[in-house]
Amino acid sequence: MAIKRAFIFVVLFAIGSIGFAQQKYGALISWTTYEAESMRTNGTVLGPAYDPYKVETESSGQQCVKLGSKGQYVEFAAKAKANSLIVRYSLPDSEDGNGTNSTLGIYINGTFIKHYKITSHYAWLYGKYPFTNNPDAGVPRHFYDEIRIKGIKIAKGNIVQIKRDDQKGDDSNYAIIDLVDLENIAPPLQQPANSLSITDKSFLGGDFNGDYTAAFKSCIAQAIETGKSVWIPVGEFKVTGDIILPSNVTVQGAGMWYSELVGDSALYHNPNRRVRVKGSGGNIHISDFAIIGKLTYRNDHESSDGIVGSYGENSTISNLWIEHTKVGMWIENSRNLKITGCRMRNTMADGINFCVGMAQSTIQNCSARGTGDDCFAIWPTVFMKQVYAPGHNLIINCTGQLPYLANGGAIYGGDSNVIKNCLFTDISQGSAILISTTFPTESRDKSINNNFSGTTVVEDCDIKTSGGFDHEWDWRAAIEICLDKRGITGLEMKNLNIQNSLSNGLSIIAKNVDGGVGVLTNTSLQNVTISNYGIGVKGKNGLFISKGAHGNLTIIKSKISDVKNESADFSLTQ
Repeated sequence: MAIKRAFIFVVLFAIGSIGFAQQKYGALISWTTYEAESMRTNGTVLGPAYDPYKVETESSGQQCVKLGSKGQYVEFAAKAKANSLIVRYSLPDSEDGNGTNSTLGIYINGTFIKHYKITSHYAWLYGKYPFTNNPDAGVPRHFYDEIRIKGIKIAKGNIVQIKRDDQKGDDSNYAIIDLVDLENIAPPLQQPANSLSITDKSFLGGDFNGDYTAAFKSCIAQAIETGKSVWIPVGEFKVTGDIILPSNVTVQGAGMWYSELVGDSALYHNPNRRVRVKGSGGNIHISDFAIIGKLTYRNDHESSDGIVGSYGENSTISNLWIEHTKVGMWIENSRNLKITGCRMRNTMADGINFCVGMAQSTIQNCSARGTGDDCFAIWPTVFMKQVYAPGHNLIINCTGQLPYLANGGAIYGGDSNVIKNCLFTDISQGSAILISTTFPTESRDKSINNNFSGTTVVEDCDIKTSGGFDHEWDWRAAIEICLDKRGITGLEMKNLNIQNSLSNGLSIIAKNVDGGVGVLTNTSLQNVTISNYGIGVKGKNGLFISKGAHGNLTIIKSKISDVKNESADFSLTQ
């Protein structure tokens, strides 16, 4: 009977399960995603909905399942062998904004495995940007968080059940499930030869109290002196201050699922006591560990935690998992930096931002989900000294999903930057791709101007269910070109597939405030297909040009219906 039941579930859920590994574009991922609304459930399917400030809108596919009472569940058949899972969930907030708690039970083929605690302590923001934790401010966002679980044996065809199992002390009156990721993770890496472990007694000191910050610093210093690398073994390691990385250092862990640098929630209100791995040199190589922050709010006057700083020339950052920090990575003054295979989850701001002085650097095969600002951004601003002339940066084979503010991929200026072979889906708070002059890129004395130059390229990308309502602004298009006082020239957009846009498929907009007029020139769309737009708000178009736009656009071999041009100062050439 169990075999027959498992076979039925495989058939039923093969269609409902989404394996992004099958996507033409985006990150090459090692997990399969199962959507809750396609699972068997005795709960309530919510959505689709597209309005702002709703949990459905912030859900994958704008649908989710609400488990409103103890014993309600979702379940599905595993399409492949797995030993780990991630559950994206939402719990209600408390009246004081500190969150509520609940318990999810995991069952395999009806057999209880374990209870797992979940919390909304790291979710829910309110009010106007940059938001507050006070529910009285209204207009909520950031409904979701995730739990990652390893050490579970799941065979192909097994029925995985996730059930609301309220336990003593739980105070949530519902649990919402958005999706589940199943992954078969490799065993932990072994300590490499010629390396120093942060757990070596010589680094811990006689009064060691469980805080590894000093041990890290001592280990890095000795590694530099001896020419060895730094090793982070399997385990959770509390970090309560900056880990400074000088030139020519290598830091490696046992894997993003196994080696975790964890913040102290009692100290995380102090920006200087957070988990911050800061580059301060070149030829730095870090890989194979996780950063688990404890940040519950956003304050842009505070320094970022996560991966920050300058990585000089020829550095690499690979296979990191980063969550509950202000940003995943905020990088400055680096050339030929390569970031590969990293996952950003549930941050308060950007996933990865290439900021001041970034040149010839690459973000490749990375994914971002649940970020509080752009998933991936290139912003050549000048709030600090610029070491390298910014430009020729590349975002390639990346996947951006479900930010609760802003965009999937964004370029705000610079010379000849590129977004290529990417997948952006469920960008319900902004654009999948934004090309914009909104943010400053020149010095006060005008001696440095990093506005768009050369040829900026967006090509070979899939965009799905994107272009939502941006706070205090308006509905964004799935792809938007924004001319705020400054012009954009040399933009090529080709081989793009834009599906199911919540608003316009592609927009060219302009504010033209304070007497400044931005002009779009030398820009083309080639082999761009826009299908099914305006699913979230009526009266939208495949291609929309606002009244204040200036310039011209060439359209080549593209499938775009319903073009609306409101500007007498903007021309289209087909």
